[in-house]
Amino acid sequence: MSGVPAPGALSGAAARFDGMSDATSDQQSQSPEKPVEQWATGDEPATGPQLSYLSTLAREAGEQVPDDLTKAQASELIDRLQQRSPRVD
Repeated sequence: MSGVPAPGALSGAAARFDGMSDATSDQQSQSPEKPVEQWATGDEPATGPQLSYLSTLAREAGEQVPDDLTKAQASELIDRLQQRSPRVD
């Protein structure tokens, strides 16, 4: 035994790896988004990045960002303002 793998030995490992990547590909093809009503943390306060982005979008749209938004509300407002923004295609 020289420590060199037998011919074809690596291809079996590669085939197992390929099979594993197919499962990952299947999972990635499904949309990871849940409706905001189903978010476990949707009722928590909006995050800093959400508020910053909302501020930019709202300024461009001539709107005000309400105080005390939840994560879910901020996400919905971002979606609505993005549709009106020239920044987002």
